[in-house]
Amino acid sequence: MSPDKTEDEDKDVNVDQDQFNEEEESLGRVILPNKKKGEMFGIVEKMEGASRLSVMCEDGYTRNARIPGRMRKRMWIREKDLVIVKPWEFQPEKADVVYRYTKTQASYLSRNHMLPEVIDIFK
Repeated sequence: MSPDKTEDEDKDVNVDQDQFNEEEESLGRVILPNKKKGEMFGIVEKMEGASRLSVMCEDGYTRNARIPGRMRKRMWIREKDLVIVKPWEFQPEKADVVYRYTKTQASYLSRNHMLPEVIDIFK
C-alpha cells in the first residue's frame, strides 16, 4: 500500500481490477458464425411477436427469423441485439436464430473488427 492512499482507497482499486478481470474471463471464447453451414451475423430490427422477429443480415437482406423452441425460454432477445441466423435453404427470405450475443460480446466483436460494416452498430 502506498503512503498516499488510505486502506479503503486501495481496496476500491483492487475491487475494480477484479471486476475487470472477471468480465474479460467471462468473454472466454466468442462463438462466430459457421460460414460453411450458411450462418451469418444479424441485427434484430423489430420484434413481431409469436417468437418471430425481423433481422437485418450481413448480406444486406432483411429476413423474417424465428426463435426455435429450444431457445425460446432460455434466451430472451430484444431489438438491437446481435444474433447469428441461418437462412432456410428452401425459403431464403426466412431464417432461424442460432445464437444471441450479450452486449459485452457484441462490443468485443466490434472493437476487434470482426463484424461487417453493414451491421456494426456498436461503434
